[in-house]
Amino acid sequence: MELDIAYAPIFIRQWKSLPTPLQDETIEKIELFKNQENHKLLKVHKLSGQLSGFYSFSVNYKFRIIFEYGEGNTVFLLKIGSHEIYQ
Repeated sequence: MELDIAYAPIFIRQWKSLPTPLQDETIEKIELFKNQENHKLLKVHKLSGQLSGFYSFSVNYKFRIIFEYGEGNTVFLLKIGSHEIYQ
């Protein structure tokens, strides 16, 4: 089962501000993320504290994507950035 991805406006703005190679890497990871079998590879995990109820996965060692599950197969990508996005 493949996930349907929706993008928050802030996610799109943050993504556009990234260098092109990192944008490309992000697209590759989102494509992997659509298949739930890859979630272990991407280190998908539930967040806690202020971000309780949200989830995150790795783009690379430094960059992460914060998301939340919607209804059905929909996932909303909310933010992308370094660990500072958790604050």
